[in-house]
Amino acid sequence: MSHRIKVFAALTATMLFWAFSFVWTKVAFTVWSPISTIWLRLVISSAFIFGYLALTKRLEPLRKQDIKWLLALSFFQPFLYFMGESNGLNYIPSTMGSVIVSTIPLLAPIPGVLFMNERFSWLNLLGIVISFAGVGVILFENGLELTAPIEGILFMALAVFAALAYSVVIKRMGNRYSPVNLTAWQNLFGIGFFFPFFYINEWDSFVTTSPTAEALGALLLLAIFASSFAFIFFAYGIARIGVTRANVFANMIPVFTAIFAWFVLDEALTVKKMAGIAIVIGGLFISQLRKRR
Repeated sequence: MSHRIKVFAALTATMLFWAFSFVWTKVAFTVWSPISTIWLRLVISSAFIFGYLALTKRLEPLRKQDIKWLLALSFFQPFLYFMGESNGLNYIPSTMGSVIVSTIPLLAPIPGVLFMNERFSWLNLLGIVISFAGVGVILFENGLELTAPIEGILFMALAVFAALAYSVVIKRMGNRYSPVNLTAWQNLFGIGFFFPFFYINEWDSFVTTSPTAEALGALLLLAIFASSFAFIFFAYGIARIGVTRANVFANMIPVFTAIFAWFVLDEALTVKKMAGIAIVIGGLFISQLRKRR
């Protein structure tokens, strides 16, 4: 039971950090472009994690045969995912971005079943559908009206694809390195993927830009929590309960967004929203159940 509580807590914390990252990203964008923001958060995250591993003497050397898999891992996430998400958030509101991200649990069973032979019961499917219905109740309580530019939606769709592909690769790599080491190497490779775009397109404007305290704070929060702890916890969760069941937790992102908006932005937490939150949590628990033989 303690093992399952640890996994549940780790994945819940992951989604909490990623929910907040939609807001932190918007704040960082007031000073830096998407590419600069991503590159800076990866540099800070890598320095933070490698520093911790060096101080605790827990750094695991990279095996030669794993380089191709780490390149694939870093290409899908952080590179391709952040390319999609950050550029998408330049066109559409944070809330709509979280709506598109919340489709990941509905699609996660496809790579899980096709590429990793994961077992997927009708009980798991029922939990996903119930949880996703709860997301709909929260987000569309005033009706659904699609007013966002198609460019933003396509960029966010790219992020969803990258997240699914990342789940497949990290499942393969999850037991070869500790989650902390895996995240450290993943972010370091990600810096390399982003550097040409950053240097060619952003360097001149970057060196002449004066950051604000709010943007710096948002960048640090993105680097430490969204790009470090969140990925460590997510790798831990996938390695233990699989791609499909771990990705269901993404349905909690709009839940946290609604609660965050209530606390910080003074948005109303209506009865309909509270019902949606209850439905999401109920579906989440059902999706984690296994049949007893």
